[in-house]
Amino acid sequence: MASKRRQGESVKAEKKRQKKSCEEAAGLCSLVADEQVRGAVKEAWSQRSHYSQGDLELDCHPFPHCIIRNFLSSESFVENLQRELLGLNFHEKSNDLYKFKQSDDLRKRTEPHIAGLRAALFGSFRSWLGEVLGVELEPTVDISCARYEYTDVLLCHDDELEGRRVAFILYLVPPWRSSDGGTLDLYTTDSNFQPQSVVKSLVPSLNTLVLFEVSPVSFHQVSEVLTQDKCRLSLSGWFHGPSLERPPRHTEPPIPRSPHLPRDETLLLEWINPVYLDISYQEQIQEEFEDSSEIQLKDFLKEEKFKEVSEALRLTEVQWTKRCPPNKRCYEVASLDALPQCVSACRELLCSESFFLLLSNFTGLRLHYLCPADDDDEDKDEEKEGVQDVEATGSSTETAPANTSREKELSTPVCHGELRRWSHGGYTLLHDGEAVRAEYALDLVLPFGCENWQSEFGGFTCYVANEEDEELLTVYPEDNSLALVYRDKETLKFVKHVNHKSSSDSTCRAFYDFSFVYYE
Repeated sequence: MASKRRQGESVKAEKKRQKKSCEEAAGLCSLVADEQVRGAVKEAWSQRSHYSQGDLELDCHPFPHCIIRNFLSSESFVENLQRELLGLNFHEKSNDLYKFKQSDDLRKRTEPHIAGLRAALFGSFRSWLGEVLGVELEPTVDISCARYEYTDVLLCHDDELEGRRVAFILYLVPPWRSSDGGTLDLYTTDSNFQPQSVVKSLVPSLNTLVLFEVSPVSFHQVSEVLTQDKCRLSLSGWFHGPSLERPPRHTEPPIPRSPHLPRDETLLLEWINPVYLDISYQEQIQEEFEDSSEIQLKDFLKEEKFKEVSEALRLTEVQWTKRCPPNKRCYEVASLDALPQCVSACRELLCSESFFLLLSNFTGLRLHYLCPADDDDEDKDEEKEGVQDVEATGSSTETAPANTSREKELSTPVCHGELRRWSHGGYTLLHDGEAVRAEYALDLVLPFGCENWQSEFGGFTCYVANEEDEELLTVYPEDNSLALVYRDKETLKFVKHVNHKSSSDSTCRAFYDFSFVYYE
């Protein structure tokens, strides 16, 4: 029995030797082995000061990050690593925050150069980094490969997740310029630990490793790739260890809401396509809306009114202000103080008492005191249902209602709204504060100036279930098409990043919309 056991052990040992022989050893930059450099980097990191030596640079503005050029000592190793990575299967990744292609986790890949780099990163280099930081980093392997191509992007975020201590990126790119996009942009933060503006952009460079400490202020982004001819290939992941202490998350003040303006039905007669003022047609709309919790009403405004507002937005000087912070949103909103008269009148329409009543007739929601309460109509469900379990198939889609319920309290209907301008770089993101504050609400969007706007440009609104990636509903911008969507407390929304394709021709493209939210 003993001899059999020794024989089994020798087989295991042989397999282990064979596995090790499959790894191609990854030689690292000689500076990493230099004890004097390691001590200097440790001192500079702890003092939050700048340090530079040869191919290694540590900068602590706006937060600690280290750049090591020529990280791998062998050019042939780099070339073979690129070849192995490009042979992997990549999956399309797209949501509110990003669009790019990513490999599966590389922790178990057996290709010689991938395995060799992984062993070096999470072996000797992890030890070096742990000494520099003065913390014990876990042996956890967290690494994958990403391909960013034309219009791919990773928007502003801080990387914070339990256990992540240091993020790293190893670039394996062709010759790259800042005009190609794809830079790693670092943000400053304000007194509330919210990102403000990009103060440093790192251009990808072949065989360069960038690493930074994951913290409440480590806000960064991968800017949109603007070149159609190059692939931004990189390896990235995290070293794990004790997380830095985090201050309480900043809570934005709630957006003020207002009751309707006292305006009568003459405003409707002046602005709205007469077909939508027909009572029998309103009943049809309500029936369709109650089935799907969403609808799009095409040619909603009278044609001459729509053209007047569109021309005013395009030609008149409107004061636009960027809405931030960039980890939540980035678009322009119009100042209400100096709007062209017709634009101001259109906004007044959407805030008016008569329009609240019209929305009630369209949706069955109690947005006016003249509307019957749910218990006054035996044919109505006791509770309204929001957008749930929807399959996105076009500008508007059919919704399969789910059984949800809520207690409704009689209150004064209110709304808030803004006039927005969408152009290259605009977006909104899902965030924790939005999920916490989610309410039953009716969303309204009325676009202008989006003739020939294409879905591939972005700028469309996506509805998703909280903590799920699957899109429930997608609403694309369409001129003079009023979109109404009723959502519940588990439904969130975002506007997809407007990419470079929107402005790639000779005409800079932008569109506008009124965005309102109504509450019963």
